[in-house]
Amino acid sequence: MKVVSGQVMQQMDQRAIGEFGIPGLTLMENAGRACADAITESFGPGEGRKVLVVAGKGNNGGDGYVIARLLSARGWQAAVLMLAPPSAVTGDAAANLALLDKTSLILPPVGAPLPLELFREATLVVDALLGTGVKSEVTGSFRDAIEAINASGRPVVAVDIPSGVDAATGRILGAAVRAELTVTFALAKLGNVLHPGCDLCGRLVVADIGMPQAVLDEAPGVGFVDLAQARSLMHPRTPLAHKGSAGHSLIVAGSPGKTGAAAMAANSALRTGGGLVTLAIPAALNPILEAKTTEVMTLPVGSAGADHLQAGALPQLLREAATRDVVALGPGIGTAPSTVYLVHSLLAELAQPLVIDADGLNAVALEPELLLKRRERITLLTPHPGEMARLSGCSIPEIEADRSAAAAEFARRYQVYLILKGARSVIAAPDGRIALNGSGNPGMASGGMGDVLTGVLASLVGQGYRPFEACCLAAYVHGLAADLLVPLKGTQGMSATDVQEMLPQALKAVTFSAARP
Repeated sequence: MKVVSGQVMQQMDQRAIGEFGIPGLTLMENAGRACADAITESFGPGEGRKVLVVAGKGNNGGDGYVIARLLSARGWQAAVLMLAPPSAVTGDAAANLALLDKTSLILPPVGAPLPLELFREATLVVDALLGTGVKSEVTGSFRDAIEAINASGRPVVAVDIPSGVDAATGRILGAAVRAELTVTFALAKLGNVLHPGCDLCGRLVVADIGMPQAVLDEAPGVGFVDLAQARSLMHPRTPLAHKGSAGHSLIVAGSPGKTGAAAMAANSALRTGGGLVTLAIPAALNPILEAKTTEVMTLPVGSAGADHLQAGALPQLLREAATRDVVALGPGIGTAPSTVYLVHSLLAELAQPLVIDADGLNAVALEPELLLKRRERITLLTPHPGEMARLSGCSIPEIEADRSAAAAEFARRYQVYLILKGARSVIAAPDGRIALNGSGNPGMASGGMGDVLTGVLASLVGQGYRPFEACCLAAYVHGLAADLLVPLKGTQGMSATDVQEMLPQALKAVTFSAARP
């Protein structure tokens, strides 16, 4: 699924009207009809029930006028609370206002309080106030209307996006409507899927309003990885599959106190369908990892007493990696100087696809230009915002202010694939492609989740998925495993091991759907 900003959507409307000759009135009628249809599907026939449409003066209000007219024809008692005088309504919105029964229009006197009894009397409230164009703080009568809608206790349907949500960022502009259902048009908006705006949308319906396919295809936007998208990426296993054809991952991980990170990364690679996994760990830690992992093969690295990965292990690791499909580097390796030197050496000399996380990223952050030595090879990074700040030399607030831009710029500059973790993880490719992950929940806010993701991503790369698709699918399956745990464990007390153990169920949810004709 593609998502766009409100500005891009306006450009799409203009192109549909100017280049393809579709009247704006037709698009508005289709949008209003899509909302009326969604309301009928969700709330049933009108049967004399009251619906209050709260309308602004722009095209969002115009959609609201169409909704009121169509719902009236379907048996609803429709009233339209106007937040602007009819003289302020222009264009297509004015044309639809003229079609309304004037007895249904309610225009409070300037400066007078909103008639709150209308909200109490309504069965349903439709938010057609502001739409996708608003960028500044919501104030005055519009803020009063938003607060009245939220205080009404009635189900709310938002037109395109809940009023007060920035369509480009999901940011709340002072106050925003909380909807039970949001009907958005042609393509979802970024504000429909990014936090905190997505939390206010309720159920999201993306409605077809007759936008030409060329306009949809050519609109600049970002991908959104939902279940349908994950299904399209999934490669169902063939009857002839065997462990040798399902990829062999080499996981380089572990140090004293962080053997769990190594075990989770390796076990997660297996749980995601990897045929074989070899775990390279400091030799002194081998007995611990032998006990923590059963199906994983361990490779003791360095001298018998070595409890950290050291520079001298480079030849051994390069020999091992030469026959592997992918290498994952970083979970729990620590930041000892000799370990950092080893990471830098592996960056320069490994030919295999390389997944880097955790302490591996901390080592890279000391000399990020080393990534350019791998520009002709496949490199995949999975930073959280703190690691991303260290890698890029920016502050965490700067990263969080525009996560997509931060991820895209770093991926382009260093020619890497990147998953910037967080709520709605951002996946970025060197060629400029961007996607947002649609799975996951607050239960993932605990240690070890990144180690699990490292194993999932390494496994998919080893199985032959293309890097960007592997990143999208890894992020989604990882989050879906956590989502499947919520009914069982809630969002407090969920552990990374819980997510690791749920990975097969997450794959099943995607794989079996993908296998259907």
